[in-house]
Amino acid sequence: MSKIYRVNMTEKKVTVEDVPEKYAQLGGRSLTSKVVFDEVPANCHPLGPNNKIVIAPGILAGTAAPSSGRISVGGKSPLTGGIKEANAGTPTAQRLGRLQVKAIIVEGLATDGAYLLKLNNDGAELVPADDLKDKLTSEINKQLFEQYGEKIGIMTIGVTGDYKMGMAGVCFNDAEGRASRYSGRGGLGAVLGSKGLKAMVVDDAGAPGVEIKDKDLFKQGQKKMVEALRTHDVTKPGGALNSFGTAVLVNILNEAGGYPTRNFSDGKFEGAQPTSGEAIAEAVQKRGGGMMGHGCHPGCVIRCSNVYPNEDGTEMTSAVEYESTWALGANCGIDNLDDIAMLVHLCNEIGVDTIEAGVTIGVAMDVGVVPFGDGKAAIQLMDEIRRGTPLGRILGNGAWFTGKAYGTTRVPTVKRQGMPAYEPRAVKGIGVTYITSTQGADHTAGYTIAPEILSVGGQVDPLSPEGKVELSKAFQATTAFIDASGYCLFIAFAILDIPTGMEGMVETVNAVLGTDWKPEDVAPLGMEVLKDELLFNKNAGFTKEDDRPPEFMRYEKLPPHNQVFDIPDEELDKIWADVLK
Repeated sequence: MSKIYRVNMTEKKVTVEDVPEKYAQLGGRSLTSKVVFDEVPANCHPLGPNNKIVIAPGILAGTAAPSSGRISVGGKSPLTGGIKEANAGTPTAQRLGRLQVKAIIVEGLATDGAYLLKLNNDGAELVPADDLKDKLTSEINKQLFEQYGEKIGIMTIGVTGDYKMGMAGVCFNDAEGRASRYSGRGGLGAVLGSKGLKAMVVDDAGAPGVEIKDKDLFKQGQKKMVEALRTHDVTKPGGALNSFGTAVLVNILNEAGGYPTRNFSDGKFEGAQPTSGEAIAEAVQKRGGGMMGHGCHPGCVIRCSNVYPNEDGTEMTSAVEYESTWALGANCGIDNLDDIAMLVHLCNEIGVDTIEAGVTIGVAMDVGVVPFGDGKAAIQLMDEIRRGTPLGRILGNGAWFTGKAYGTTRVPTVKRQGMPAYEPRAVKGIGVTYITSTQGADHTAGYTIAPEILSVGGQVDPLSPEGKVELSKAFQATTAFIDASGYCLFIAFAILDIPTGMEGMVETVNAVLGTDWKPEDVAPLGMEVLKDELLFNKNAGFTKEDDRPPEFMRYEKLPPHNQVFDIPDEELDKIWADVLK
């Protein structure tokens, strides 16, 4: 039977609770956001005793559903000041699912050092872990695998989490044990650092497995999902994501003039090709090491990750993804792929979100801290963050904080979170998502790139402001359901174009929960998640004025299309009017 573990860091006590009926049909994001809404005072300090961290595997995590090993981490964000959910693909999600752990709720503060949460089929306990502090995440993983065996899942925070920096993420292991899969956004690693929870190990030996209430329906839905993912051009074996990883989008967005360059001052980067997915694949082939088509967890059929090699074929890092090669590349004017990969490696090792790190360094470069294009200087800035120097403390608290410190107006953030790798002035639907999302600027909250750039699920003009508020709203609602399911967001490509894929997604969820939802229920169910998040943010003091683009995007024309962000505030205000009335 599913259970909830409540971890009180003040009392060093772990208790087990039955799952309340109101949480029975929730998982992943729907569960983290509901618990945060129910239990966290919206006006609390994110690093104080009243905030909580909720860790929840998706509904399907631990089953044989394809590409379903996602885990959500939720709480009040020290970066945005609002509700936050960040998720990752990792075997740790699957191990928790097989243990029938619905959620782990971490509350209170430990003031006497760092702790490790051990969780297995017999229960859970906290043990001292001061020996893990000040270590790189790879060193922590190595130590924990040696101590507890290779067949465990690991969650940890890096030194930036110990420092309580706003860009600190929550690190999980990948399929081979690397400390490389991140619930990265929003500074939730800092919240764990404030609570004194340094790491968690999950041993699922002897686990009962996920309870599936209708096994025949599950097999039917699973078959539909596999078929859809294996036939769609974007997700199929040998397709775009499998062959070139997410960075296949580099050249596509650059050609569209929507690839943010040098702190969002241009929509095209002359160094796009040598930092693209095609270039990564070429390096893997030529150097005789690394790999494309890497899976972040067992059972992934899309396999869009990679392992990037050094010149001698030894491993440098995993993974150089689209957001990372952009944030630490084009956004900083850096066109050396090895420098970018090293910056990704350093982000992984010290526990920071690559997007926020790249946006922050871009702001720092724009004000002259170091020059645009200087990869080695960017690496030095990462070292400042690692060491927690005064400059490192400024940078480690994100782009908005850095922009404030240096008095600049070009700071590409919404709700104080750095914008990802799509220019809102050139791809206006994703701009609406950045601006109106409950999560701060976040492309995964409503990925309108599918129809705007890739012509998936229809074809929409990215430069036109028409209909983009409605488009983003629909995508945000559907995404909230996917984030609850445990499926990877990239299944959206297939289910948008292949109706049986959508049916399969819903059928597998129904089979586990015993529900009878239909595809047309997906958006309304997702909207219920968004409603909790919107109300939390409202209670935290957010108003419609927080749903605004950076002012400079209203008047600075972006080359090459020379566009501004021209969706009026009045239109933006309509998106959640019916929810918050």
